[in-house]
Amino acid sequence: MSKSKNNILFIMYDQLRFDYLSCAGHPKLHTPNFDRVADMGVRFTRAYVQSPVCGSSRMSYYTGRYAQSHGAHWNGFPLKVGELTLGDHLRDVGMDAWLIGKTHMKVDKKGMERLGLTPDSIIGARVSECGFDVWIRDDGLWAEGPDGFYDEKRSPYNEYLKVKGYKSDNGWHDHANAGISDKGDIASGFLMQNAGMPANIKQEDSETPWLTDRTIDFIKQHQSGKPWLAHISYIKPHWPYIVPAPYHNMYSKDDVIPVIRSYKELENQHPIFKEFTQGIISTSFHRQEVRDTVIPAYMGLIKQCDDQLGRLLDYLEDSGQLANTMIVLTSDHGDYLGDHWKGEKDLFHEPSVKVPMIIYDPSAKADVTRGTTCDELVEAIDLAATFVTFASGSYPDHIIEGKSLLPFLHGETPEGWREYAISEYDYSATNVAKNLNVAPKDARLFMVATKKWKFMHSLGGFRPMLFDLINDPNELEDLGDNPRFIDVRKKLYEHLFEWALRPSQRTTKSDDEIYAARTGSNGRGILLGLVDGSEVSEELIAKYLGSIEQNFTPHNHDT
Repeated sequence: MSKSKNNILFIMYDQLRFDYLSCAGHPKLHTPNFDRVADMGVRFTRAYVQSPVCGSSRMSYYTGRYAQSHGAHWNGFPLKVGELTLGDHLRDVGMDAWLIGKTHMKVDKKGMERLGLTPDSIIGARVSECGFDVWIRDDGLWAEGPDGFYDEKRSPYNEYLKVKGYKSDNGWHDHANAGISDKGDIASGFLMQNAGMPANIKQEDSETPWLTDRTIDFIKQHQSGKPWLAHISYIKPHWPYIVPAPYHNMYSKDDVIPVIRSYKELENQHPIFKEFTQGIISTSFHRQEVRDTVIPAYMGLIKQCDDQLGRLLDYLEDSGQLANTMIVLTSDHGDYLGDHWKGEKDLFHEPSVKVPMIIYDPSAKADVTRGTTCDELVEAIDLAATFVTFASGSYPDHIIEGKSLLPFLHGETPEGWREYAISEYDYSATNVAKNLNVAPKDARLFMVATKKWKFMHSLGGFRPMLFDLINDPNELEDLGDNPRFIDVRKKLYEHLFEWALRPSQRTTKSDDEIYAARTGSNGRGILLGLVDGSEVSEELIAKYLGSIEQNFTPHNHDT
């Protein structure tokens, strides 16, 4: 059973940049409730996701394992049926794990069929939902094209809107993520020219307040019994970049911070980087008028998230539960927003692969670090280790590949903390791989980040990329083929090689079990290599000695 009577709110915002919070230094965007959690806890300034794409990153969060280990490298790639998740680990120590919102998880249907698991069984339902019990799931991408909807399941949010009187089969798009044109037509948020319009929905009915309401409902109904982790997973500030009033005009183009990019980045471009900068999303963000329209809406979405976080914090405080609830704020990846000639995510520059991570630990041990920052290299998979440790005191480190952050929260520096962080990106399903004619097995990228260097290794015969984070913190000069830095690249390749040799698939035997086997008894009946038995104690061979009652061996007889 759990050693903790505390609960965990694991809150994830989709596509939230690490630097779009006032506690992280944004000069225009005031986020008092994110700051409030930072004042109560620790803000980690160097937190990296294990993949800069939604599905793969989330599967790493939920398993505590690198993408290479769990194998779900891209959106829609199923998570293997045998992968253990947060829910599995936490239930083993007496804590429930609930989902409220998005996971972007694709179920391994073939694996379930092979094992005879049905989605309507308890085990099958949990396997189908990343190990969580589902309070409500809505991945929040109810976009419809000529071939149908992106998301295939029924949208509980759309059903909610119908009950509220919105007369649309897809209110998610027609109201929550669209405005109204001058002609009275739908102005879709998917067209970025409409980002400055107010979404055609009451603010209190939009996605972020809706999920906050569901979260408060959950907490009200789980105030006793077993401790729980609730994964509150908001779809915003993910595109479509449109937000209801009054958030739609809280910010203007005057609040847009200068873009981080240089024409030098376009010289001697890495072929993969070049392809990504020439995609339709990136070329749209090359235009300043797009940034001037989209970024104020993005900021408005974050401001709404902050206000709704304030509602959650106030409820916890008013109900007396703030003192026994760990709170974690993070994101699955960032958003380039035009930096480095890119839109969306995909590659390993800081705006894409680095995320906010703020942790409030209610225990007295954490009093010494409240309101501080930690600059150590942290990975998204560390949260799984942290949660299980928080619940039980230890975690299975032969399965979970992250490391617990509790020592940092308690003012301690763990011995032998990591020298580098790893992220991976499988772009085999993208037009970039198609345009470069790269085979799926070679369409893979690996990031190694130290406190000084950022390195990208690419398969398929392409050169690496390299950035000096001390002298070039904005990552504008690629040193990947500069002969002056051969030794640096060699050292970073050594880190990557060391990481690749980790025992990631030995998940059924812990180190402790192996150590115990080394020193355990030899009395299980198998003795090899003995000549006459004198090599071991007599008790080990007692079963091999003594007289025999029946003799069936052949005998020589005189004829």
